[in-house]
Amino acid sequence: MRYNFLRFPNGKTKALTLSYDDGCRQDLRFSDIVTKYGLKCTFNLTSAEACGNRALSVDEVKEHFLDRGHEIAVHGYFHRAEGRIRPIEGIIDVLDCRRELEGKYDRIVRGMAYPDSGITAWASTTSFERVRSYLKDLGIVYSRTLGGDNDRFELPTDWYAWMPSAHHDNPKLDEYIEKFLSRDLNTGYCASRSPWLFYIWGHSFEFDNKEGGWDHAEDFCKKLSGREDVWYATNIEIYDYVQAYNSLIFRADNSAVYNPSLLTVWFDIDGTLYSVAPGQTLKLNK
Repeated sequence: MRYNFLRFPNGKTKALTLSYDDGCRQDLRFSDIVTKYGLKCTFNLTSAEACGNRALSVDEVKEHFLDRGHEIAVHGYFHRAEGRIRPIEGIIDVLDCRRELEGKYDRIVRGMAYPDSGITAWASTTSFERVRSYLKDLGIVYSRTLGGDNDRFELPTDWYAWMPSAHHDNPKLDEYIEKFLSRDLNTGYCASRSPWLFYIWGHSFEFDNKEGGWDHAEDFCKKLSGREDVWYATNIEIYDYVQAYNSLIFRADNSAVYNPSLLTVWFDIDGTLYSVAPGQTLKLNK
């Protein structure tokens, strides 16, 4: 039996992604910091109507987010928690937000972060299964939740309950960063070399609310930057790449693999690194 592990682009064993909510004006400053250190962030936006005079302009979003390679994602037209409202209201809130973002910025928006208490609290009229079902129907392919910070650095098993690693104010953040950066995932027991994903989330206005908050933002971004074994990606880039890996078709005896996706995919089999191009059938060492 051979062990097959996903590897991120160019054979990297780790990935880092950031996710920041609400589309507040402090996002512009945070984008400057993130971009300075070569990190990637998904900015989850509500509607201009919900933001009022705090809303970012179209030009600001394009200049600070999209032109720098960051992602914009749905955060609800009126920022309403899916677990607390009737499914029909959730459908309207998600769809209206997606349509506004796509219309303003002329792109397809497929990602989301649950607003408010999201799927951590429930009213009697709905359930996670119903929320997940209508998000799929609305073309949303993932949605980030919260409340379960941990240092396992696992890829999600359910993209509609995507649990981040830590909020940026988690008191163990530095401990998590040290563990993430120091581990060599190409060594150790053969069955324990799974890829790691470190996912940090928050609201950039929180850096204003705490003494030294912006120094903290600069500090953790700097610590995580410039690592040769880390892929810096947006949420949707992580999703698309993992989907491409999961679409690989192997021969029964594991002697060849076909890549039906549009992305070059990297993987490790028993310590040997492979890459397979879109449409390619690759012979594998036995």
